[in-house]
Amino acid sequence: MERSSMLDHFAEELRLTRAAHGMSQAALAEALSYSGALVAKVETCERRPSLDFARRCDTVFTTDGRFERIQRRISRETVVPWFRDWAGIEQEATALRTFEPLCVPGLLQTEAYAHALLSGGGLFAPDEIEQQVTTRLDRQTILIRDRPPLLTAVIDECVLRRQIGGPEVMREQLLHLVKVGSTLPRVRIQVVPMTVGAYVGLGGPFVLASSPHSEDLVYLAGQRHGQVIDRADYVRQMVEVWESIRGEALSQQQSLELMAEVAETWT
Repeated sequence: MERSSMLDHFAEELRLTRAAHGMSQAALAEALSYSGALVAKVETCERRPSLDFARRCDTVFTTDGRFERIQRRISRETVVPWFRDWAGIEQEATALRTFEPLCVPGLLQTEAYAHALLSGGGLFAPDEIEQQVTTRLDRQTILIRDRPPLLTAVIDECVLRRQIGGPEVMREQLLHLVKVGSTLPRVRIQVVPMTVGAYVGLGGPFVLASSPHSEDLVYLAGQRHGQVIDRADYVRQMVEVWESIRGEALSQQQSLELMAEVAETWT
């Protein structure tokens, strides 16, 4: 897949300048107050450097704004977005904003719901399904770690009413949403009610990820593969879409009450 030529340029400049200063990746990371893993990812074009990262490089190497200029050109380039390890980004995120009009977001799914969802349509072999369910449940541990991300999930009311698995699976799933939304202080779940009618969220699901060490990213889930997009203009548009969707949603408390009500209809 096509990749940003400016991203390659930044990575090469960083490697050469670091070598010229006789610094290891670990030493540079310490000087920049960034992680060694992030420096390594920038040098291999796996992660786009943030403006802050570029400015710190200029300060450490006294390069008179060179890294900042290259970084700004990365942001302006119109390139085909490339695939990246979303799970890794999710693990590093300090905040996740997810919108889902069709099904419960992966981080909030029960095992039975995830199994029923992945079994539908016969796309995956039984061993693939088991592997994906296990991976999905493993990802959920970020919500209960010492410093969990702030997860804000907005779902459409039809998610609560579309039967995935049997009624018992749905009841368990909705009660799980109520429990997580009311007991985990860094998880917020809100519902866009059916009465809203047409709204911008019907364009499809997405996730916005924020981390302290890079600019915000957008994740678009596909049928088999996801796509991570970090173009600044696109991210800005999706933040506007997010704000518009959230404006249509019920409050957290109203949403919890609605989820509990609908759960009782699945008996």
